Amino acid sequence: MTRPRETDAPQTAGTRQVSRLPVIVLVVGMGLAAALVLIGANLAAQPVASPPIGEPGTAAQPRAVTVIMREYHFDPTPLYLFRGETIRLTVVNAGMLEHELVLGDESVQSQWAILDAAASSGAPFATAPPPSAPAGIGGLRIVLPSGGSTSALYEVPAQGNVLLLCNLPGHQERGMVGEVVLQSR
Repeated sequence: MTRPRETDAPQTAGTRQVSRLPVIVLVVGMGLAAALVLIGANLAAQPVASPPIGEPGTAAQPRAVTVIMREYHFDPTPLYLFRGETIRLTVVNAGMLEHELVLGDESVQSQWAILDAAASSGAPFATAPPPSAPAGIGGLRIVLPSGGSTSALYEVPAQGNVLLLCNLPGHQERGMVGEVVLQSR
């Protein structure tokens, strides 16, 4: 006669033992997902090197340039441009927040910073209404919501300097400042 072991749980009619396999698979899957998110966040924080720029663009054949905006940085950085060239700038907002790209000298940047601050609600993460800009500010300004993209033609000034900034309140303070390197033809 076989005696039941003390470790065996008594089973009553109509009950069955539940498998722990789905719980284990879920926990392992969640751990893997968290690890991938952390790896992706680390890779996204590293600046992307600018590709070689080749020949300057012209009005007839603008050079294609792409800038990706993310949370508080621009890719690529530095952005290499030729003085006096025409580029077709494609801008993509790959961040979770609205971002702005302004190309222009100190005067252009200052004017957009003032207009953005005046139009901002001041609430964190609030979408500011578009500022009303007087004619003749110059430069190039593109504002995109998360996931947005657009293209525009831009003639790089032959003289002076060009800054790449996001003038939305708080964005520069968090590091959303790009570097522009101007090369002579």
